Amino acid sequence: MSIKVGDKLPEATFMEMTNDGPQPRTTADVFDGKTIALFAVPGAYTPTCSARHLPGFIDKSGDMKSKGVDEIVCTSVNDVFVMSAWGKSAGAEQTVRMLADGNGAFASALGLEMDASGFGMGKRSQRYSMLVKDGVVSELNVEEGPEFKVSSADYLLGQL
Repeated sequence: MSIKVGDKLPEATFMEMTNDGPQPRTTADVFDGKTIALFAVPGAYTPTCSARHLPGFIDKSGDMKSKGVDEIVCTSVNDVFVMSAWGKSAGAEQTVRMLADGNGAFASALGLEMDASGFGMGKRSQRYSMLVKDGVVSELNVEEGPEFKVSSADYLLGQL
């Protein structure tokens, strides 16, 4: 069963690249006491994720923050080094926080894991966006199949 609006996020630990190297970040560290626009992608550097999903949140970051979002967070079932490099190459460093869900524990705990083995990618996260207020899901937009519509920055911005 997947997470739904009104649910508290499950406990999980991400990895984040810092000036001191990779550091663990719990869901409490990231979400408690804040309003977070969270989006997940099946993989860093993949075509739709790199061409549309991440750039949309970078472009709309100012609009989201003006409507009460404290931080924008991107997560993917990739390692911390890949997430850091992808964020840098996309120019996300000042706008989107890149958190690695390297083992897919967060995606699995949300019930939003998918099997991309047919593409040689193994277990991954579904594509989604959500608005999280103090650790509780207030909006949730999960894509059906390979589409890219409801998880976009524009769609989430319209819900603010």
